[in-house]
Parts: sequence; C-alpha cells; structure tokens
Amino acid sequence: MATSQLLPLELIDKCIGSKIWVVMKNEKEFTGKLLGFDDFVNMVLEDVTEYENTQDGYKTHKLDQILLNGNNICALIPGGTGPV
Repeated sequence: MATSQLLPLELIDKCIGSKIWVVMKNEKEFTGKLLGFDDFVNMVLEDVTEYENTQDGYKTHKLDQILLNGNNICALIPGGTGPV
C-alpha cells in the first residue's frame, strides 16, 4: 500500500482562496483569505484580522490586505479562525 506524501508548500498551495490562521514569532496572529505565497512562504492575505496578544488580552485590528514575511511565521493553520 502506497502512502501519499504532501509537502509543506503543496499544503499551502491547497489553501489559496480559503481562510488561514497564521501565528507569527512575535505576539501577533493573523486570519484571512490566502491570496498567494512564494518559495520563502511570504504570504499575501485579504480580509485580515490581526490579533495582538497583550497583557489585557487580545486586541484586534481589521485590514484589507497584508503581506507577511515568511521568516517571521511560526505556524499555519488551514481553515483556522484565530485565537478565541
């Protein structure tokens, strides 16, 4: 029985056009629709909600579009709705 393998960039490619939750190395997280990415996992999201973890809890900001640097991404959760 053959086991199918899914490479990381293939998984991200399957997420284009759908919602994704991005956890950054700093205190920020983002949810939005993935428009595209490159080989360095730099990502463009639209309809974005930015979550900033502060001592008073999460603060949110709405953004139309954002470019995230792949070097600062810690985790990607396909279909994720963000921290709640």
